[in-house]
Amino acid sequence: MPRNTVAVVGAAETTELGVIPGLSQIGLHADAALNAMADCGLKPADIDGIATANETPVQLAHYLGITPTWIDGTSVGGCSFMIHVRHAAAAIEAGLAKTILITHGESGKSRVAAPPRSVHPASLNGQFEQPFGPMGPPSMFTIPVLRFMKTYGVTEEQIARVAVVQREWASKNPRATFRSPITVDDVLNSRMIAYPFRLLMCCLVTDGGGALILTSAERARDFPTKPVYVLGTGESAETPMISQMEDFTSSRAFRVAGPTAFREAGIAHKDVDHLMIYDAFAHLPIYGLEDLGFVPRGEAAAFIAGGNTAPGGSLPLNTNGGGLSYMHSGMYGMYALQESVRQMRGIAAAQIPGARVSVCHGVGGMFAASGTIIFSNQAP
Repeated sequence: MPRNTVAVVGAAETTELGVIPGLSQIGLHADAALNAMADCGLKPADIDGIATANETPVQLAHYLGITPTWIDGTSVGGCSFMIHVRHAAAAIEAGLAKTILITHGESGKSRVAAPPRSVHPASLNGQFEQPFGPMGPPSMFTIPVLRFMKTYGVTEEQIARVAVVQREWASKNPRATFRSPITVDDVLNSRMIAYPFRLLMCCLVTDGGGALILTSAERARDFPTKPVYVLGTGESAETPMISQMEDFTSSRAFRVAGPTAFREAGIAHKDVDHLMIYDAFAHLPIYGLEDLGFVPRGEAAAFIAGGNTAPGGSLPLNTNGGGLSYMHSGMYGMYALQESVRQMRGIAAAQIPGARVSVCHGVGGMFAASGTIIFSNQAP
């Protein structure tokens, strides 16, 4: 896909974030979608493409009164929305649709009309992992983390530091769920969930959603909002079973999606002003920094502990507070995309002065899938 030919013109989250007992899952999708349309001055009749995950695009199109010429129901976990952006950009470039809406909504906390959380017994996970008694992501993600810690000498204190830095960013964000500063001791003294994860190393469980609207860069000039251009994209998948990862210290999906996006964007790491790495648990930014090539193997934990990703650091990371402190309804990727767009528009709560390039990287499942989007605010 040629660079800078597609742009985000509408971006918004749900009116409220956190605990929203008055809206069902599809209601959260609709709230976010209508907010994104209002952001750029559109109405449902103007939309001809729709993509979503955890809700079917057919049901959502009917609910919103949209008759699309292009739909995408890719659902591979929390990075689905990064992959939707990639697919939408390709569709616009190919002339399959002109104005594409991507939505997310999840009643993660209140569970209003939310689908059941279960592992199908006939799935690979159901056959070969569930019989051994794992209790969801907190217990599954420990498998690679323990190997990573042993291989590279990463300490519990260094993993805790990730949560501390995320909270530093969240303290600057009025929309963040948790804003009070925390220390490494606070993290290590919080309740044990599954070693080495303490409570404050685990993502929030909240209600909310978000939506993006994409169109061609040429048409984007006619919108009232500042266009944010899609510079590069990448996607990949490894395995639905974390026990079958090629290497517990690295994600093959990360190593494919990230470099693919960088090659397409035609940029180097030194060109990146702002970075979002999906942080459902505190270890994920460590993996992301290494697998995307920002730091050498085994050095990311020390890089974060050294303050490089914190406010005032050389590589601002997860500036909204991340899934650990800002918001996490279950599929966090949309919120990371929203923050990248805000940074490129120059309107983020913790705005990075002069930021021109933002990398937004997501994970689906337990290292099962990955999507990377590189944004720029520089016109083609």
